[in-house]
This record gives sequence, structure tokens and C-alpha cells, in this order.
Amino acid sequence: MQLLLDGTNSNTATVAQGYATRIVQQLGARITEGRGGPEAAAVDLRARAWFNPSLESRVYNVPAVIGVIVLLMCLLLTALAVVREREVGTLEQLLVSPLSAGELMLGKTIPVAGIALVQLALVTSVALLWFDVPLRGSVPTLLLAAALFILAGLSFGLLISTISATQQEAFLAMFLFLLPAIILSGFLYPISTMPEFFQRLTLVNPLRHFLEIVRGIFLKGAGLRDLWVQFAVLSSMAGAGLFVATRRFRRTL
Repeated sequence: MQLLLDGTNSNTATVAQGYATRIVQQLGARITEGRGGPEAAAVDLRARAWFNPSLESRVYNVPAVIGVIVLLMCLLLTALAVVREREVGTLEQLLVSPLSAGELMLGKTIPVAGIALVQLALVTSVALLWFDVPLRGSVPTLLLAAALFILAGLSFGLLISTISATQQEAFLAMFLFLLPAIILSGFLYPISTMPEFFQRLTLVNPLRHFLEIVRGIFLKGAGLRDLWVQFAVLSSMAGAGLFVATRRFRRTL
């Protein structure tokens, strides 16, 4: 008899293992007793890492670094965009131009989105060629997830830029958002080990959903069918963030 236990939740797996061990031992004892043989041996447990057999930390951590670096770039460039224009004095020149608020936002976000995509390609290439991290999923799925995540990061960065008066204030506000986002994303600590309140708080963190997508694509070969919940959440966050940032940007102008 072979028993396969999913060790993702170690507590549940341990309890299930204990019940299965007793059931198998009792069944084996009855069988051998009826045949007049010796008592059945205990269950031989052999743990196996399904998606990372060698248990190498880089295989699990390097894909997550992609999300942290992309989010840092999006927040850093967009959070300082409008504030720098206001401090230098060129924002007034943009206001008297025939550009609308939406066109100004596109001018601030499209270059940053291009830089973030280039950075995504570079970090992914380093992960595959230098760290030898396997990519079992599809590249188009990864690009779609990255595009949604970049839009969400840009919207948060623009929102920070519109509520900040100076570059120093925008820089501090950016880190005030970035550090909790990293801690509550599952990058450093498993979300299952956090208190229940913080586990619920991670649901509004776009980095948490992107890391689940990236790790699923790299390690498990997951697709849209497996990760549609994370894709839907990222799409909602990107749309809501851009809407709020646009309204705030127009009110600021």
C-alpha cells in the first residue's frame, strides 16, 4: 500500500499520517493474525519534494526576486514622476499645454512600463541561465501576469506621487508601502505561519498574488486555469488603482 501526503500544510499532513499509520498497522495485524504470521511492521515514511526534489532555496527564492525588483522599479520611477515636475517647475508648463490628464499619465507610465518589462526579461534570463532555475510554465502566461502586476505597481506609484509634496516625502511613502508589501507577500515568511489578521491582510497585497503566479509558473508549470484567481485579483487591483490614481491626478492638476 502506498500513501501520498501533500506536505504543503505540514500540520494536516502530520495528522493524516498518524491516522493512516494506525489504520494500516491495525489492518496488517488482523491480516497476519488470521494467517498465523508475525505482527505487521510500521509504515515506512519516505518524504519527497514534488516540485523541488533537491530542496534548493534558490529554485524557490529566485523567481520571487523578480516580483520584488519589478515592484521596486515601478514604485521608484512613478512615485517621483509628478513630484519632480512640481518641484522643478515644469508642471505648470505641462498644464498650459493641450495635453489632457490621461495623456500626461500615459507619458509618465508607458516609459516606466517598458523599463519594467526589460528588467523582467533581464532578471528572468539571469534566473534561467545563471541560477539554473527551471521554467516549466509558458512564457506568454508569465508576460500576462507581469503586465497586470506592472500596471498595479504603476498605479500605486502614481497615487503616492499625487499625494506627496516633495521627493523626500514620496520616497519615504514608497518605502512605507514597499516594506510591508514584501513582508506580507510570502517572500520572506510563509503566509500560513502568520496570524489570521495578517493572512487576511495579504489578500490586498498585489505582490503576494504575483509571487504565487511566478512560483506556480516556474516550479509547477501552472497555467491560467490553475491561477485564474490570482489573475483576476491582479486585474481588479490594476483597474481600481489606475482609476483612483487618474481621479487623484486630475484633482491635483
